[in-house]
Amino acid sequence: MARSAAVVALFFLIALTAFPDQGPIRSKVHAEDTGVTEENASPPKIEEPIGGAIPDALSTDSQVVERESESVGQKTLRAHAQRFTFQAEVSRLMDIIVNSLYSNKDIFLRELISNASDALDKIRFLSLTDKSQLGEGDESKLEIRIKLDKEKKLLSIRDRGIGMTKDELIKNLGTIAKSGTSAFFEKMQSGGDLNLIGQFGVGFYSVYLVADYVEVISKNNEDKQYIWESTADGAFAVSEDEENEPLGRGTEIKLHLKDDAADYLEESKLKELVQKYSEFMNFPIYLWNSTEVEVEVPVDEETEETVEEEDDKPEDKPEESETEEETEKPKTKKVKEIKWDWELLNDVKAIWLRSPKDVTEDEYSKFYHSISKDYNPDKPMSWSHFSAEGDVEFKAVLFIPPKAPHDLYENYYNSKTSLKLYVRRVFVSDEFDELLPKYLSFLKGLVDSDTLPINVSREMLQQHSSLRTIKKKLVRKALDMIRSIVNADPDEANPDAKAEDAKAENAEDVKSDEKKEEKSDEKKEENKGKYVKFWNEFGKSIKLGIVEDATNRVRLAKLLRFYSSNSDDKLSSLEQYVSRMKPGQKDIYFITGQDREQLKKSPFLERLQKEGYEVIFFTDPVDEYLTQYLTEFDDKKLVNISKEGLKLGQKDKEKAKELKQSFKPLLAWWKDVLKPEGVDSVKISNRLADTPAVVVTSTYGWSANMERIMRAQTLTDNSRQNYMRGKRVLEINPRHPIIKELRGKVDEQPEDESTKATGKLIYKTALIDSGFLVDDSKEFASQIYSIIKSNLNISPDAQFDEEIETVIEDKESVEENEDAEPGSEGSEGSEPDSPFGEDGLPRGQSMGSTLRSENYEPDDEDEKDEL
Repeated sequence: MARSAAVVALFFLIALTAFPDQGPIRSKVHAEDTGVTEENASPPKIEEPIGGAIPDALSTDSQVVERESESVGQKTLRAHAQRFTFQAEVSRLMDIIVNSLYSNKDIFLRELISNASDALDKIRFLSLTDKSQLGEGDESKLEIRIKLDKEKKLLSIRDRGIGMTKDELIKNLGTIAKSGTSAFFEKMQSGGDLNLIGQFGVGFYSVYLVADYVEVISKNNEDKQYIWESTADGAFAVSEDEENEPLGRGTEIKLHLKDDAADYLEESKLKELVQKYSEFMNFPIYLWNSTEVEVEVPVDEETEETVEEEDDKPEDKPEESETEEETEKPKTKKVKEIKWDWELLNDVKAIWLRSPKDVTEDEYSKFYHSISKDYNPDKPMSWSHFSAEGDVEFKAVLFIPPKAPHDLYENYYNSKTSLKLYVRRVFVSDEFDELLPKYLSFLKGLVDSDTLPINVSREMLQQHSSLRTIKKKLVRKALDMIRSIVNADPDEANPDAKAEDAKAENAEDVKSDEKKEEKSDEKKEENKGKYVKFWNEFGKSIKLGIVEDATNRVRLAKLLRFYSSNSDDKLSSLEQYVSRMKPGQKDIYFITGQDREQLKKSPFLERLQKEGYEVIFFTDPVDEYLTQYLTEFDDKKLVNISKEGLKLGQKDKEKAKELKQSFKPLLAWWKDVLKPEGVDSVKISNRLADTPAVVVTSTYGWSANMERIMRAQTLTDNSRQNYMRGKRVLEINPRHPIIKELRGKVDEQPEDESTKATGKLIYKTALIDSGFLVDDSKEFASQIYSIIKSNLNISPDAQFDEEIETVIEDKESVEENEDAEPGSEGSEGSEPDSPFGEDGLPRGQSMGSTLRSENYEPDDEDEKDEL
């Protein structure tokens, strides 16, 4: 009896051991831990272990796919998963994100790909000491894959990185550093940009900008495969993954997209984002993409028979043997099919990470077209590839485009730079205008820094200690690159200047590039005239740089080009001008105006050209501003020959003093006569040869050209114009016959009105000849007409003839003339016997009357034919 009781007890013990029922107990424990009671917690879901469904399996069966579909459709936390509540800071953060109206939701993909890249970097680092960490086969491929399911609104990003254990999923995705979260909240409260989310270590949570339910499936080499899931409602759950296909190693993030995020279910949108933010990642990024391809398929037998019957013709019998051979081959036809495959999105390599010696010209050209989206087939005009080391480490590639954009200077101060900023090969922004000055905004390229934070904002970059260093080096390298075009151009050859620049700028890379280019005659021919081409496209940017960049003004001045009185149709530089200066010449002479042809005829050039001085022609409106900032070059002052104070060497002071004394009465009289015209003084000129007089302005006042430019401004201030216009000075040529004759009349009759009128007329003529506008054009025209009358011996009191009255014919008389009979007088050449006129219409009718005569019928058949 006792023996049988022992057997029964042993049987029950074995049964309890074989079929444990601990689900409710486990659920209760989890509910207590998370504050979720057993009543509102779903009962645990018990899954039977099916072959291939567990993480260690090598394939996926149909039941696994079915369970995956169920989990995708539910968008609720798994019942059997262990639940947790988010850290308070995380809940607050997610509340901001979920309720955010932030428009740029694209950043979520950038953050996820950056995290995937970091995970791949970690496993690669571990594999350096332990190759078994990488595994074999597909597991050893370090890559990122993106796949979408439009029907289920599902977007997944998978990497083969280091993966996360269960504890790491809880720690990394459920809690974050309090300091980082607080800093993020402070930034948001002060009007910060949500784009900075990744900077504070919370970039993963940007997924909730586009998704309302997220699953993170991760497998670490040291643990099983687990699922982290959350609906952004303050809680998340972690459970062992017995549903999805085994990852082997790495992480897959599944985003169940919101209704308003449907754009991210388009392959084109994902391609755009990857190529914008992650184009130069170290690891390949693939997208499961569909393409339409043409394939050959066998033709049906019935179709074959029909084709054979149609082609069975007598003329084909001589080639019967060849036809039999062809019919033995199966006939096919081409049809279009949709093919799905993994497409590589970041095939452009980050060439800036390589040595410049290892990169070919074709690779630079291809890279330029890739980052600039410039579809012009021409290769860039020049490029500079360099790296900076020290306190700030960065690599950069700068390009000069082959052509300037058509709107480069239309909205100059509001234009954005074309320089892209990368941090550790992740695109950050292309709106950092502080990296390059405005005048270099035409440059294309990128900067990749390892010292800047990956989610840096414009405000933070302005305060970052690295900014000034990066900007300074970029500008120096950019100017070196432009200078290298000059040095390589045979038309710009200037050995002395070239050697001086090489020494002053310490441009070893420029000199090495120059040596390479000079090795072949083909290169020399290619570089010939290259700087002139650059100047025609971007010369105005160099001028604006002289105005804006005081630090590099001297270096920019060496890049300045212009036409002069001695250069004909060839551009010259300031260095070349200085080399051609006359012995004893201390100043660089220039004049501003609308065009070269006009300036060549300017009276200001007369004496200078006779004495052999070269004068620079500045014809661009921006030149007026340039000359205000570029006041000297190579210790030579730039002097505007249209302003007072021009000195042309030593003169006999005694003779000059006597000449001035003899003309003193005329100068005083003329100044008094022109006082209403706003003339400050009248002087004897040393710049005139053939012209009787010119009008010059004060040294710091507007020139005639500048006054014309300012008058053309839409929102100009007239009161400021009167102030800035400067004092006008009339300079006369004491050797000219007109001035001598006027001097005699003034000595005889200084109060004569005709003499005064002559003095005013000479002044206004000189005003126009000097490039100014006459204020009272009507009065000036009247004086010219008076002179014309005098030359034609017409009396000033001559009377006008009476006006001829305009007679308007009556409408009836006009109609009578139009309706005149064909045979009447005044209708020569007409044929009275013909019923039609020269225009082919019945006589007496116009085209309009014919069209209006709907009931008109020709008299006979001949008339019908003529019509």
